[in-house]
Amino acid sequence: MRLKILDRYLIKNFLITYVFVAFVIVLIICMIDYTEKVDDFLDKKAPLRAIIIDYYLNLIPYWINYISPLMVFIATVFFTSRIAARTEIIAMLSSGISFGRMLLPYMVGASILGVVTFIQVGWILPLANKVRNNFEKTYVKNEFYFSGRNVHITIAPDVYAYLESYNTASKTGNKFTMETIKGNALTQKFSADKIVWQPKKGKWTLQNYQIRTLDSLGEKIKTGTEIDTTINLSPRDFESDYNLFETFTLPELNNYIDLLKSRGADGLEVYLIEKYIRFTQPFAILILTAIGVIVSARKSRKGVGWQIALGFMLAFIYILFFLLSKGVAEAGTINTLFAVWLPNIVFSFIGLILYKTLPR
Repeated sequence: MRLKILDRYLIKNFLITYVFVAFVIVLIICMIDYTEKVDDFLDKKAPLRAIIIDYYLNLIPYWINYISPLMVFIATVFFTSRIAARTEIIAMLSSGISFGRMLLPYMVGASILGVVTFIQVGWILPLANKVRNNFEKTYVKNEFYFSGRNVHITIAPDVYAYLESYNTASKTGNKFTMETIKGNALTQKFSADKIVWQPKKGKWTLQNYQIRTLDSLGEKIKTGTEIDTTINLSPRDFESDYNLFETFTLPELNNYIDLLKSRGADGLEVYLIEKYIRFTQPFAILILTAIGVIVSARKSRKGVGWQIALGFMLAFIYILFFLLSKGVAEAGTINTLFAVWLPNIVFSFIGLILYKTLPR
């Protein structure tokens, strides 16, 4: 019974401290963000309702999840150093409770935060990010126009598409060609003067088209003025990709990665990193919570402030290490999965060393 009361006390106060730290840090971030973007809001006449509801109400959960490992670490150090300064931890250990047993409620609280974080980054936040990104593209970023010319896209194995130009407003492409090449031989060439997206049908309309088929029997040519067809190509491929990876739910992200792989397209690393980060973040919360308890559970003569400062330092080292690994992964220098997991692996070893060496 005594341990159950103690567990509830630690879990409750750990989570309350996390909420408090998250509120303070995100409030500061939103104030800084507003001072940076207020001129854009005024210049483009962004409605107040859109600023509050579409942007900031969706920005707050984004930042809470983005820096949740940092905030949970700071909350852990802040709360644990306070109860250590009041000799509550000494009393717990003196009553026969082991340090590992005292750590258990913290890990339960961190697991709750980890599960909530995983659900949010996998399914909830992408929906909020779509609204926020649309707001930014409308009122902060310059209007996007697809400016690429002579675009070559692999749309399936052995199938290659070409567009001379594309208009994002009318969803119309000019001088379209799609070639099927088996080995070194061209087996089919599909060309059209224009290709127009039909949103209701979910298909493309090809105007003034020609289908040229080549086989062992010879060559066949079919022409026409208009035909609807399904192609492994969508208007999204020509739209702004501004933070596109943030707007995919986990199943959508997996499907998009498969699509890019089938096309042999560049830029796959960005989406793989996003996928792996969504799995590593809950584990980062657990690891940093454990380290936070270990470094702050001892009553220090230098006071609570020194322990909180140490917590901030270790947390920012983790973030810098994470950003460095992410940059290396984006450059394709090392394996993407290994690069994303590397900070967690390194800090797991740091946590074990601290657990074995720090006196408590």
